[in-house]
Amino acid sequence: MALGRPTTTTAAVYHAPGDLRIEEVPLPPLGRGEMLVRIKACGLCPGEVMDWYMARKAPVPLGHEPVGEVVEAADGVAFRPGDRVFVHHHAPCLTCRVCRRGDFVHCATWRPRRLLPGGLATHAIVQAPAVAVDVVRLPEGLSDDAATFVEPLACVVKSVRRARVREGDRVLVIGLGVMGLLHLHTLRALGAPGLLLAADRVPERLDRGRAVADAVIDTSREPLADAVARTTEGGANVVIAGPGSVEAYEAGRQALAPGGTLVIFTPTPPDAVWPLRMHEVFFNETTIVPSYSAGPDETREALRLLAGGLPVEPLITHRLPLEDAGQGYALVRAATSALKVVVRP
Repeated sequence: MALGRPTTTTAAVYHAPGDLRIEEVPLPPLGRGEMLVRIKACGLCPGEVMDWYMARKAPVPLGHEPVGEVVEAADGVAFRPGDRVFVHHHAPCLTCRVCRRGDFVHCATWRPRRLLPGGLATHAIVQAPAVAVDVVRLPEGLSDDAATFVEPLACVVKSVRRARVREGDRVLVIGLGVMGLLHLHTLRALGAPGLLLAADRVPERLDRGRAVADAVIDTSREPLADAVARTTEGGANVVIAGPGSVEAYEAGRQALAPGGTLVIFTPTPPDAVWPLRMHEVFFNETTIVPSYSAGPDETREALRLLAGGLPVEPLITHRLPLEDAGQGYALVRAATSALKVVVRP
C-alpha cells in the first residue's frame, strides 16, 4: 500500500427514493491491474432517478460519469500517478464472440464490473478489466467539467450510430433534457441530417433546443405526429425517443415516415407493455432499435468530439459539492431548469 494512501472514501450511497446517504466506505488494497483514482468531478445521470431501476440495486453507491486523477497504480498498469483520466464503470473483454460483433454491453464481463465504490466519491478503485480496455487519458485542453460528458456522450454516439442516419434525413429528437440536447449537438457535429427537429413541453428546454435544431415542437400545444407531418411533408426518417415511456415510443412511431427508424434511448419499467399496431409496422417497414449504454469505441469517439470543441459546458446548470448530491438528484428529478448537474467531491 502506498504511503499516505487512503483506506476509506467518502461516497454517496442510494438506499431508497429520497434516501441518499454520504457514508465512509472501505477501500481495499489494489489487486493486479487495478488503480486508485481521486475523483475530481462526476456528472449525475438521469437514469439514477429512475426509482424502479435503482430500487432493485439498493443499497448502491452512485456515480458513473467521473473524471479522476490516478493516485496509485498496481503492477501491470500503464497509467501513472498524476494522470488525469476518464474511467468507464463497465468493461467488456474484447475477445468473446459477442465483443467481436461489437455488442460490448452484452459481454458476460460487462455488468459485473464497476467502480469501487462509485464515481460519487472522493476516491475509487478501477477494476483491472476497465483499466485494460476503457480508461483513457484526457487531453490538457479538456476541462474536468467537460470531461464528465464522455460517458453520457458515448451513449449518444452509440444511439446515433444505431439510428443509421443518412445524409439528408429528417431527424426528430423527443425530449430536450441533457441527453436530448447532446443528441442534437452530436447530430449537428456529424453533419448528416437534412432537417433536425426537437420536441418537448418545458419552455426552458424548448428554448435550448431552438439554438441547435432547425425547428422545435411544443407538444403541449400540438400533437407530435401532426406537427412533424406538417414540418417534414410526410414524417421523420429517424426519431430518437428520449423519455422512457410507452407514450413517448408510440408518439415517436406515429411521427415516422414509411421506412423510418425509431431509436429507443431510455427503458421503461419492466411491467410496461407497448401494444404495437403490427399491421402499420409491417407495411410501413418500421425499424425499432433500442440503444443501451456504450462501449470502448463510443467512449473514444465521444472524447474526440469533446476535444474538438463540442459545446457541452453551457449544458451544465449546477455545480455542487459531494455533500449536496441529494439536492443535485432532486434537481435532475424535477426535470425543469436543471440540465447537467456536476458534483465536485
